[in-house]
Amino acid sequence: MAKPIALSQTATSSVFQWRAYYEMTKPKVVALMLLTVLVGMCLALPGAVPVTPLIAGMLGIGMMAGSAAAFNHLIDRRIDGLMARTYNRPLPKGRVSIVKALTFAFALGILGFIILYALVNPLTAWLTFASLIGYAVIYTAYLKRATPQNIVVGGLAGAMPPLLGWTAVTGEFHGNALLLVIIIFAWTPPHFWALAIHRKTEYAKVDIPMLPVTHGVEFTKTCIFLYTILLAIACLLPVLVGMSGPVYLVGSTLLSAAFIYKAWQLKFHEKPGLAMNVFKFSIYQLMLLFMLLLVDHYL
Repeated sequence: MAKPIALSQTATSSVFQWRAYYEMTKPKVVALMLLTVLVGMCLALPGAVPVTPLIAGMLGIGMMAGSAAAFNHLIDRRIDGLMARTYNRPLPKGRVSIVKALTFAFALGILGFIILYALVNPLTAWLTFASLIGYAVIYTAYLKRATPQNIVVGGLAGAMPPLLGWTAVTGEFHGNALLLVIIIFAWTPPHFWALAIHRKTEYAKVDIPMLPVTHGVEFTKTCIFLYTILLAIACLLPVLVGMSGPVYLVGSTLLSAAFIYKAWQLKFHEKPGLAMNVFKFSIYQLMLLFMLLLVDHYL
């Protein structure tokens, strides 16, 4: 009777381990990022995206993004264990060892790079590698702990996906792709600072110099409000260069107005939980914005 029990325990343990590794890749973040990659691919061409760069590009970029997330888990494992938002992650809880997590992160990154280099193009492979280094090393290991402008400076790595999608199907840079990068670059600070306000006490406890900790909540609210205005201007750039049309213009304007209004409420009429509400809204705002770019492109 002992054997079925042992087999059941082994199966449960395997599922538990698989979920832990999956969690380390930050799947929800990667999913949003891959949406922007897909939009970059589609906007780069007038017609359908070729199958090979579409599948191999999404797979390789997604794997390297998951690798960067796993390195983030590794580097931040100490502070993750001290924060309510992250204490239950696999490494602080001991569900995955440091050695196994490091092996997983390297294997995922290397395999993703090989796929991009061999099946897509070297430019996309190296740009994705640079993004991985920018997020996992420059931002997570240094900037996050060095300056309250960490999310502004380090945000460039997180803004690269549309450019990666563009180069995956064209093999070259283009100014229009950089406009999409600018949009995400302007979106990142108000998105993350809203979360930082909500988690200010926790960041202070682990000595991470997020803007609300170093400059105060009111100053951070002002910065969020000003950045939403900057983001609204950035969102108009695709229309100004003729990359997008009236459908995107109307939709993006409404989304920008809603984000500005949310930031205005946070600044002048804050109530409990509003900062987290702004953070969540910003995720949907970016997702809908890029879906509008896609719809407008094919209309």
